[in-house]
Amino acid sequence: MEQDPDESALTVNGTERSLRGVPVHTNALEWLRSTGLPGSKEGCAEGECGACAVLMAMPDPDGGTAWTAVNSCLVPAYALVGQEVVTAEGLGAPEDLHPVQESLAAAGGSQCGYCTPGFACSMAGEFYRADRRPADAAADRPDEPEAIDDPHAHHGPNGFDLHALSGNLCRCTGYRPIRDAAYALGMPDPDDPLAARRRFPAPEAFVTDTTVDGRRFVRPAELSDALHLLRVEPTAQIVAGATDWGVEVNLRAARADLAIAIDRLPELRTLAETDEEIEIGAALTIAEVQRALAGRVPLLDQLAPQFASPLIRNRATIGGNLGTGSPIGDASPALLALGARVVLACADGERVIALEDYFTGYRKSVRRPDELIRAVRVPLPLARVTAFHKISKRRFDDISSVAVAFALGIRRGVVTDARIGLGGVAATPIRARATEQALVGREWSIPTIRDAAAVLGAEGTPLSDHRASGEYRALMLGNALRKLYARRPHAEAVA
Repeated sequence: MEQDPDESALTVNGTERSLRGVPVHTNALEWLRSTGLPGSKEGCAEGECGACAVLMAMPDPDGGTAWTAVNSCLVPAYALVGQEVVTAEGLGAPEDLHPVQESLAAAGGSQCGYCTPGFACSMAGEFYRADRRPADAAADRPDEPEAIDDPHAHHGPNGFDLHALSGNLCRCTGYRPIRDAAYALGMPDPDDPLAARRRFPAPEAFVTDTTVDGRRFVRPAELSDALHLLRVEPTAQIVAGATDWGVEVNLRAARADLAIAIDRLPELRTLAETDEEIEIGAALTIAEVQRALAGRVPLLDQLAPQFASPLIRNRATIGGNLGTGSPIGDASPALLALGARVVLACADGERVIALEDYFTGYRKSVRRPDELIRAVRVPLPLARVTAFHKISKRRFDDISSVAVAFALGIRRGVVTDARIGLGGVAATPIRARATEQALVGREWSIPTIRDAAAVLGAEGTPLSDHRASGEYRALMLGNALRKLYARRPHAEAVA
């Protein structure tokens, strides 16, 4: 990492700006608006509406830059030191609209305009996606109804993935004109400056140590620096993607005397595979994990599109999802089903804990105050039959009422191994051990599924809250197993 001589400078819309004197709990949205850039808006202040979306220059796998849409309401302003940000104002001006803005205007994709800047930024992120290509097969039927379970159902003839906008909520226009605007986009012009920027490396993370009004924000250079600081200050707030902590700051006025940013530490951003396991760095985002694994872990590949929204997946880290200890974190059930282990690091060394032994209570775990999650290890080989079922009020961009992850071994029509992870039905994510026992050794058949589904419906201690009743949660557990059986080709049950 490099040391920024300004200690608080970043680039916004091509112009260097300073954060000097800004309180350390300030989020990027608040700061941007205070500097005369009011395009981005606050709608929900918790990363659900996307009105605050901006673009960040992030590293791509080939050493260049990927323009990545993020929720600025959740990003700490000081996490942007040394970085490059583009807001809706930086895309274009009234007299010189960006292609995305021009397409939205032409399609009638904006009425009140409150959410439009966020849509424009998310749309621009997809517009500049390096591997976006026109889909000739869809060119002749852009309006044909699409199968809801087809993962490619929402790609336009121009290769635009409409799921890129699933974290942006429109309140008045409706989505058809926004979709039309997205599907009408061409490819970036050769002289487009933001397209050209992709050929060069993204900014590195800059070492930061700022204190304002008695509160301190630190971005250490190395993992060892973070661990030694944490030993001295065990009550410090660890900040990675800030998709959870940012909500606490915005809605509950949470403040920390010391925040330590670990999201760009190189030691936490590795991905390695051996014959025995896959090790995933804790600071890799959900989107990065999905791209890096490229389908090698099918269960995680099923999880990723259902994990919140692209805006959240671009920031939320796999270690952070476990570190919060939330019983409704979507990664936990999937990793429990995979038999994952957690690597905990402190200044004295590391220890490895099975994920099923990691959680000890509601938002509590065996992790000590001076420890960080360094990585998650997924053992190999993987189960052949896997599935992730998420029950929520919205299909995308929502919190789970219930999440169920299956990893089954089936040989010659008999269940030889079973691991089932559950979320939303207890104070912690849990394994459905009774159901696993009810499956193993039995024929993969309707009678077995009927018996095991009744056991699965009684797992955990589901409560009633604003998301779902306890009775509904129990019913959905049993239905998830029936759904798995109905959707798996029976040929897979005969190895």
